[in-house]
Amino acid sequence: MDMETTGNTDHTDRRPDVVIAGAGPVGLMLACELALRRVRVVVLERLTAPDETIKAAAVNTPSAEAFYRRGLLPALAEVQKEALDHFGSFMRQRQAAGATPVRAAPKFAGHFAGIMLPAELLDASDPGFHDAGPAGDVGLVPQLALERLLAERAAELGVVLRRGVELTGFDTADDGVTVHLRPVAGAGGAGSAQDAHPNGAAGGEALRAGWLVGCDGGRSTVRRLAGFPFPGTAPEITGHQAMVELTGSEKLGAGWNETATGIYAHGPLPGRILTVEFDGPPADRDAPITLEELQTSLRRTSGTDVTITKVLTATRFTDNARQVPDYRSGRVLLAGDAAHVHSPFGGQGLNLGIGDAMNLGWKLAATIHGHAPEGLLDTYTAERHPIGAWVLEWTRAQIAMMRPEPHARALREVVRDLIGTVTGTTYFVKKISGVWQGYDLPGDHPLTGRSAPDLELADGSRLAGHLRDGQGLLLVLTDDPETARQAAEYASGYAGRVRVVTGHCPGRPELTGLLVRPDGITAWAAGTDAWRDGEGAGAETGSGSGSGSGEAVVSGGAGAASGLTTGTATATRTAATGTSTTAEPGALDEALRRWFGAPEGAAG
Repeated sequence: MDMETTGNTDHTDRRPDVVIAGAGPVGLMLACELALRRVRVVVLERLTAPDETIKAAAVNTPSAEAFYRRGLLPALAEVQKEALDHFGSFMRQRQAAGATPVRAAPKFAGHFAGIMLPAELLDASDPGFHDAGPAGDVGLVPQLALERLLAERAAELGVVLRRGVELTGFDTADDGVTVHLRPVAGAGGAGSAQDAHPNGAAGGEALRAGWLVGCDGGRSTVRRLAGFPFPGTAPEITGHQAMVELTGSEKLGAGWNETATGIYAHGPLPGRILTVEFDGPPADRDAPITLEELQTSLRRTSGTDVTITKVLTATRFTDNARQVPDYRSGRVLLAGDAAHVHSPFGGQGLNLGIGDAMNLGWKLAATIHGHAPEGLLDTYTAERHPIGAWVLEWTRAQIAMMRPEPHARALREVVRDLIGTVTGTTYFVKKISGVWQGYDLPGDHPLTGRSAPDLELADGSRLAGHLRDGQGLLLVLTDDPETARQAAEYASGYAGRVRVVTGHCPGRPELTGLLVRPDGITAWAAGTDAWRDGEGAGAETGSGSGSGSGEAVVSGGAGAASGLTTGTATATRTAATGTSTTAEPGALDEALRRWFGAPEGAAG
């Protein structure tokens, strides 16, 4: 019988809305996002226990913001504290062994192609670093710890996690997907393989669901069976990353080191090593990694006679860089490494996948619940593909600079000089941290399409705290109770989809309104009073208590500078029925309908 971890085991007797293949951080994050919105989810994982192989060591700002907005930041801060303690232990071990002292950077800044970014040169006054709130202080979170936290959160939300089973095939139809699965050999379970299914199944169980999402890694079974194209560039390196016990570690340089034969890294944890060699990809990437293989690679790249005495965990990697053109094929979708693969330099892979999950989760849930506007699910590829393409180019550039040959080394020195300036370090840190990311959304306000600033309201609450339930947020920044009433009335047709919060933000007096999507992206912003009708429409229709109809007027006459349609645009909504009549709808109405569909009781 396959292993199973659940929060609400009664879900196993009901057809799931979504089956997710893969219980890594991307699959678990997506499962949490869906379950938060009352979507029934089953996650399939072929491993019987979490993979303890060393992986990514940090999260970027968009990922930290995502966890912050779901209430997980305090737990991540504790993980970071432990990581910093381990770094301190690493430095003390080196000092005790007589290694050359290395001054710890005052703040983690990262690296580009193994060139460390000096944190003391970072321009902290750059506006790009100002809006993340407490999330901007969390980054050193190892992937293994993150997976444990997300698994716990998924169980709390009632996600069914089935371990020790593998997806072997699936059939798609207009109304759903039938997923074929079987116990993994050695994982226990009754039954034996039967005749092969036309789409790759080999007997076992059939699980019917509405949707299938492949979060099953770079060699995704879902991607292969669904026939997604996967164009890109072939690998040219062999990399190793491992946690080991070794003697002679004082002979190794701390951090990233370039040599005549390649690149190696040592730290920031005791026993953590990484090597990069440029003599082609491994002959067999799946072959067991031996102590001798790691030691040979480390000695060759470092030029030392350091000795590895024990291997705790190890993995190989390459710079294979590929991306599917479309993340969706009917009722089958991809996220994370299943949709894009690249070298791990700069720590972009984990973060790219978390961004996919945040973007997809609320859109797929809205589609399942039947209130998604037309084409909403298609915006998943439209928004995430360009960022994935950028990451592939970013990692390819690093590979080009890491090659141990004269032209690459000459270019490396030019970039090193640039990084040695305030402007250069700030540029690279902004790229690595992800604060530059945004989507091309309609609207002229500079916040539109960007991650919403973590505004602190006068009551002490912060914007992120109002996003924990996974709804959108209409934030009305006003002291006027009538304006607040009008805003609440206007959004009344979006109950359960958009939360209305009225308050005052002393630190950002120029802002009077924000519409924030569930993934934290600003869909609409106003810098003037967008709730009043400059042409006097409010006087014509009353404040909501006249004419016997209870109509409230919301106008968009503030002009393009505030993110509204130029000219007077009015929308009236009847409080009693929730119906709406619109003439030249304003930008807020357009944004609500674009991302959250028609209000309750109104025509689409």
